[in-house]
Order: sequence, then C-alpha cells, then structure tokens
Amino acid sequence: MHPVPRPPQYGANSRRTQRFGGFRKPGSPLRRTRHPWRRPLLALVAIVNLAALAYRTTEGWDWGNAYWMVVITLSTMGFSDANTKTLSASGRVITTLLIVGGLVVVQLTIQGFLALNESGYFRLLSEQRFRRRLQRMHNHVILCGYGRIGREIAEQLTREGVQLLVVETDPESRDAAEERGLLVLNADATLDETLLDAGIHNCRALVAALTSNAANLYVVLSARGLAPGCRLIARAESDEGERKLRQAGASQVVSPYVAGGRTMAATALRPLAVNFMELLSGSDCEVDEFQLSDDPALLGDLNGSTLAELELRRRTGALVLAVRTADPLLNRGESRLIANPGGDVRLGPGQLLVVLGSQPQLASFAKLLGTALVDVAEMPR
Repeated sequence: MHPVPRPPQYGANSRRTQRFGGFRKPGSPLRRTRHPWRRPLLALVAIVNLAALAYRTTEGWDWGNAYWMVVITLSTMGFSDANTKTLSASGRVITTLLIVGGLVVVQLTIQGFLALNESGYFRLLSEQRFRRRLQRMHNHVILCGYGRIGREIAEQLTREGVQLLVVETDPESRDAAEERGLLVLNADATLDETLLDAGIHNCRALVAALTSNAANLYVVLSARGLAPGCRLIARAESDEGERKLRQAGASQVVSPYVAGGRTMAATALRPLAVNFMELLSGSDCEVDEFQLSDDPALLGDLNGSTLAELELRRRTGALVLAVRTADPLLNRGESRLIANPGGDVRLGPGQLLVVLGSQPQLASFAKLLGTALVDVAEMPR
C-alpha cells in the first residue's frame, strides 16, 4: 500500500516550530532567565530609595519631599525647585551622586526593557499565560476552522454558554474570532501537538469545520488516535468524504448542503416542527442523548424494565422522545428508532435514549440511570 500523502498545511503559520506564535521549548532564554528584568528594576528601586533616605537624613525632610526631590532630580526637571535653594553641602553631594548614578541606572534600565521587548520576551510571557489558560480548560468544545460554517457554530455554542476554543491559522478568520471575544489558538489543527495543547483529553467535543475534506480527515484521525472516547463532529463536502470521515472515527458527519436541503424541505412540509425547534433553542430545555451500556450487569434493575414501570417522567421531569435500539430483523450493526415510545417499551443494553428536559431534569435523569449510563451528548438545536 502506498503511503497516504499528508495534505498541505492550511495556514502560513502552521509549522511545528510556529505553534502559539513561537512558544519556546525548555532550555530557551526565557526559561533559563525567568526574570531578566529584575536586576535593572531592582537597581532603579534601590537608588531611588537610598537617595530618598539620604535626603531625609541630611536635610530632615519628610518622605514626600524626599521622594519628590529624587524624582525631579532623576528627570532633570527640578533644579528651580525651592528645595534646591536650601540644600546643605551634604545634600548637594547626594544630588550630584544621584544625577550621575541615576543617569547610568535609568539608562541601563530603559535599554534593558527595550532589549527585552525587541527579543520578544514580553510576547513570550503573554503566550505562556495563554498556554496556562488552555491547560485550565475543561468540558469545552474545540472548533477547528472559523470559516462561514465555523462562525455559525461558534455563534450557536456561545449563545448556549458553552466554553469554546477556536483553532485557526488564517489571519482574517483569526482576527474575526478574536473580535468576537473568542479564545483562539493559532496553530495547525491537523497536528497531534495542537490537539493536545487544545485539551483534547478534557474537551466535551471536537468539531472539524475546515474547508477541505482532507484537512478534516486528518483532524479526525489525529483526534481519534489521541482520545478514543472523544465525541468528534466533522464537516463533509461530498458523499465520499462523509464515508471516509466515518471510517476514520467521526462520531457524526454533517454535510452543509445535505443539512441545508433537509431543513428547507422540512420547512416546506412541516413548518410547525421547524418553528418548534427554533423556539426550543431559545428556552432552557435541551435535547440530550443517553447511551446505555452494552453490559447487562451494569444496567441492573433497568434491564428489561418498561418505561411505565420506571416512571422516568414522574421521577425526573424529563421526557423520553425516542429510543434507538438494535433490531434483530435488521443486519448486524443496524438499529431502529422508536419515536414517541409508549410505556410498554423496555430498556436494554446498548440502547440510546433521546430525552427532552431542563438541565436539572436531565441531570436527575442521568443520576437515575447510574452505572447503566456510559455517555451523554447534547443534540444540536
């Protein structure tokens, strides 16, 4: 089998050495000298305080006048001040030493900070703070790509109050995301390192919404290899792309054209249903998927019990909209959906329950399922 060529990087700053805009590795100058600004700053602070103490001792001034004399002397602006006319001989010596020493220290301090700025030290500090912020993120959504589809996804997620991290390299798209107040990681989403930095092990889902099937395919392959249990949603531009993305491990594949066509058809045939989903998106209700374990032992008393016997609606307030279960009459791996299930529907291993309710109701529903529950996913609205 011929090796599969890696797709071209989709951004100018997507090389490994350019991640985070140039984060340094261990052993860099930033790590070797943690506070290079400390020495010149301490020298400046020392000369200011020593000079103020000297003025207070020799001239008998209070601290306010002493520090004021130091400031106007170092800035070479205060030689017409009234204090200078009453200086003693010792005070004049102190002033002379302060001018000479101050010029040297101030100049070295300014040069030091300018050198740090030119070397990118302060930029690296900002990037390290950004990295620590990423490390603290949990239960967030990673959005790879902030194009037309990505912007709509981000809008919906932020409206729901979901913590979001955008991975993008295109300058215009990156700037647009930052203007919306989104947290943006400037890196190539097809790299394993990028997904690790984005918190692939701590996120609730990853959305691959890049502009090409090849890029989305590599994102899904990398993500699935790093985090086998992560929920992956990918964008596909063709039927072949959808098939390959599913083979690569995508949990859900969405084609904008197919989804748009279905929505338009549903609007034409069932406008009330579409309006209901729009109203639902503005309420405190959510539709979640509850995946039951394949192990009958983990289901316990739930295994074989009917919905009427469990009284899920009375005990949790949540409503079971549908049950997806394996059908023995169908081929292996296929399933059937029981919409609006009656009380005689029995729970069993491997079933998927589609449930409507508020967040507290859904939390009670998950608590009731206990060990039988292996996964919960919020359905898009």
